[in-house]
Amino acid sequence: MKYLWAYSIPVVGVLGIYFGGYWSFSALLFAFVVIPFLELLLPIDEKNYDEEAVSKRLTNKLFDVLLYLNVPIVYGTLLFCLYKITQTNLSLSEIIGMTISLGIILGANGINVAHELGHRTSLFEKILGKTLLIPSHYTHFFIEHNRGHHVRVATPEDPATSRKGETFYGFWWRSVTQGYLSSWHLEIERLQKKGLGFWSLSNQMIWFQILPLIFVSFFFGLFSYLEQRLVWEVPAFFFIQSILGFSLLELVNYLEHYGMERKQLPSGAYEKVTPLHSWNASQLVSNFLLFQLQRHSDHHAYAHKRYQVLDHNEASPQLPAGYSAMIILACIPPLWFAVMDSRLSDWQKERKLDLVK
Repeated sequence: MKYLWAYSIPVVGVLGIYFGGYWSFSALLFAFVVIPFLELLLPIDEKNYDEEAVSKRLTNKLFDVLLYLNVPIVYGTLLFCLYKITQTNLSLSEIIGMTISLGIILGANGINVAHELGHRTSLFEKILGKTLLIPSHYTHFFIEHNRGHHVRVATPEDPATSRKGETFYGFWWRSVTQGYLSSWHLEIERLQKKGLGFWSLSNQMIWFQILPLIFVSFFFGLFSYLEQRLVWEVPAFFFIQSILGFSLLELVNYLEHYGMERKQLPSGAYEKVTPLHSWNASQLVSNFLLFQLQRHSDHHAYAHKRYQVLDHNEASPQLPAGYSAMIILACIPPLWFAVMDSRLSDWQKERKLDLVK
C-alpha cells in the first residue's frame, strides 16, 4: 500500500486549488520542498525481492489497479480545473498556481503512469497509457520512447539522452523537437514494413495529432456553451499546462541518462544496454510517488519488468538525491554541473578501474 503515496500529489494539488489563494501552489511546494526535505530524513531503499516475493507481486492485480486509477484521477482533476477557470473568478496568482499544479499532476500521474503502461503487452493497458498522454498533448511519446529511446539510449542518436556539459534548456529543445520528428520517422518506417501508405488509418501519428485537437475542441465547445461566450481561456490553459507537464518529463529524461555513453563496437553497433547506462536512485518517497521510476537502471536493462519488482543496482551510477531535488538542480545549470560532472567523472574512473581488474 506504500504506492498510495502516488496519489498524494493530486490530493494536495486539488485541495490547494479548492481552497484557492496561495494554496493553489500547494502541489509545487509539496513536490519540490516537502518531498526533498522528507528524503533528507529517510533512509535509501536498496531492498530487492527474492524469486518468491517477485512471483507474488507479479500475480497481485492490486499493483495494476493502482495504475489504472490514475486515469479518473487525472481527468477528474482536469475537469475540476476547467470548472474553476471558467465558472469562478480567479486571481492571476490563483490561475498560475492552478496551472502549475495541474502540470505537475499530469507529469507525475499522467505521463509517468503512461510510461509504465506503454511497456505493457495488453491492448487495454496500452489504450490507458495513450489516454493519459492526451491531456499533455504528448501522445507521440508512446512511439518515440518505446521504439526510439529504448533502442538508442546512451548514444548520440538518442534525443532523450543528455550530454555531459549540456544544460537542461538546450536539451529540452533538442529532445522535444527531435523526439517529435523521430516519432514520425519510426511510424512511417513501421507502415512501410507492413506495405501501408502514409495516409493509412493505421498511422498512429496522424491520430496522435487529431485526438488532442478533438479533446481541446470538445471542452472549448462545452464550456463556451455553458458560459454563453467563447471561453478562450480553455485552449490557453490546455496549451500552458501541457508544456509544464511534458517539460517535467523532459527534466526527468535529462537527469536519467546525463553523460551516459554506450561503447560503439567495430561493427558499428553499440554494446547492449545494461544497468550501467542509466542513473539510479532509490530514495523512498520519490519512488513511491513515481511507481519506482527512479530505479531506471533496471528498467532500461529489462524494459518489460513491472514497476513493483524493479531492482536497485549498486553498480549503476547513483544520483545523490531523489528526482524532486534533482529536478531543482537541473533547472540551475551551474549547480547541476557542480554536483553532477564530478560525480559522473568519478563513476567513469571507477568503471575503468573495474574493467582493468
